[in-house]
Amino acid sequence: MDHLWTPWRYQYLSQPGLPSGCIFCVMAAEDKDAENYILYRGGLNFVVLNRFPYTAGHVMIAPYQHVATLEQSPKDVLLEMMRLAQRAETNLRAVYGPDGLNIGLNIGASAGAGVAGHIHMHVVPRWSGDANFMTTIGETRVVPEDLKTTYQKLAQMAWAEREGKRQEAKGKRQK
Repeated sequence: MDHLWTPWRYQYLSQPGLPSGCIFCVMAAEDKDAENYILYRGGLNFVVLNRFPYTAGHVMIAPYQHVATLEQSPKDVLLEMMRLAQRAETNLRAVYGPDGLNIGLNIGASAGAGVAGHIHMHVVPRWSGDANFMTTIGETRVVPEDLKTTYQKLAQMAWAEREGKRQEAKGKRQK
C-alpha cells in the first residue's frame, strides 16, 4: 500500500459539519473569502482555488447562479467566465511560469464533474514532465505547495479587467 503524507488535508477533513448543498453556492454566499480560498469576486462569477488540485495554482471559475449547463447560462455570465479564464492564464503564467495550461469544464457526473449541478471552469497550470512516475506508476499526485501559500501568491495578482489600461494600450498601438 502506498502512503503519501499530506498534513494540510487534515484541516479540511477534520472540519466539523462540512457544508450541505452545493459547495459553490455555499462559498459564494459566505463572507469568508480567505478561508474558502476565493481569489476574486466578479459581477457574475468568482475565482477560487481547487481544494483538491491537480497542480499548484489549479483554480476554478464558477458563476454565482446555480446552473448545470452552458446552454442554461446567460451569455453575460459566460462572457465574464471567459474573461476571468484569460486573467487566470495571465496570472498563473506570471506566478508559476507553466509550460501550458488545461482549461475546461466537465458538464455532468459522467463527464467527470465533481459538482455536477453547478458549472465551473478549471484552469490548471501544466509543466512538461508533471505526469511523472508518481502519477503514472504510483497513481499518486504530488503537489509541492500547500493551498495557503498558493492563495497568498495568487490573491495579490490583478484579477479585475482594467479597461482604462486596455484602452491606453490600444491607443499606443495605433500610433
